[in-house]
Amino acid sequence: MKEWRGRDRETENRVRLFPRGRDRETGIGAGVESMTVNQISGFPKVNPRVCISSSYLNVDKFAQARDCLLPMGITSENVAQRYGVTRQEQDHAAVASHKRAAAAAASGKFKDEIIPVSTKILDPRTHEEKHVVISVDDGIRPDANLTDLAKLKPAFKKDGSTTAGTSSQVSDGAGAVLLMKRSLAMQKGLPILGVVRSFAAVGVDPAVMGVGPTVAIPAAVKSAGLELDDIDLFEINEAFASQFVYCCKKLDLDPEKVNVNGGAMALGHPLGATGARCVATLLHEMKRHGKDCRFGVVSMCIGSGMGAAAVFERGDCADDLCNARTVRDNNLLSMDAL
Repeated sequence: MKEWRGRDRETENRVRLFPRGRDRETGIGAGVESMTVNQISGFPKVNPRVCISSSYLNVDKFAQARDCLLPMGITSENVAQRYGVTRQEQDHAAVASHKRAAAAAASGKFKDEIIPVSTKILDPRTHEEKHVVISVDDGIRPDANLTDLAKLKPAFKKDGSTTAGTSSQVSDGAGAVLLMKRSLAMQKGLPILGVVRSFAAVGVDPAVMGVGPTVAIPAAVKSAGLELDDIDLFEINEAFASQFVYCCKKLDLDPEKVNVNGGAMALGHPLGATGARCVATLLHEMKRHGKDCRFGVVSMCIGSGMGAAAVFERGDCADDLCNARTVRDNNLLSMDAL
């Protein structure tokens, strides 16, 4: 079973473990996705055995296995219906995502994390090939508003509440993170943006796969020896507004700490690159906050019924002298993994 999303985040976690070997000090976790070329237009057929009911094989036993094949838009509708997320709440979340992303882009916040790409495109009007430099996310809509969103029809279900405006955009993108032993990074004089402190991957009901962060985040935070209140910033992937809204409500998160520079509804969600993109956005924002921000979390849902989350400590916080605040005596987070 292919795991949608989360692939680059899991790759990064494996790279994080990689440098622990004596002769392994550096690794790169990267991912790329062209959603405009490789669109998800269909799903595998269910194994006939899963659909057969008999005295020794009950269809109900395999309900969740079948739910792994549900279209992602339907899982969004399931979340909205099961947990009472309204159309209005979803529209508000989408507008906030675009407004925050637009403000971040206008202030130049994304320049430190975006590598301009020089390429050629075919002009849709003249059909002539021309050279362009891609240096900004072109899905951001600064003028997004509730009035226009309210006019959109449901995208996945006739009487549903999920629209194109409250879904992550179909986008192309690539992302990469460099992980290295602190001692080597210091030797090379490289800036240490953050330290990976914990990682968690969990399983949830595939029919509502979008709720994955509600389980993964507490698991990762607990693994780090922290409480949710210790986390200063969150980057939660906005696969759909329904699941994003629910996750924030379920975990009782402060809106001013979550996706402060917008999310996937504005920036796009190229599956293989989203994890690295979220990490880059989080770490750069933590750096801007300085001593007011010590810990951050990246999390996302994963198609087929999973969730993933990781806890990061701001890079220069490994030195006790610059910690934003003290933690309990039994907490080992400030010990460098040399």
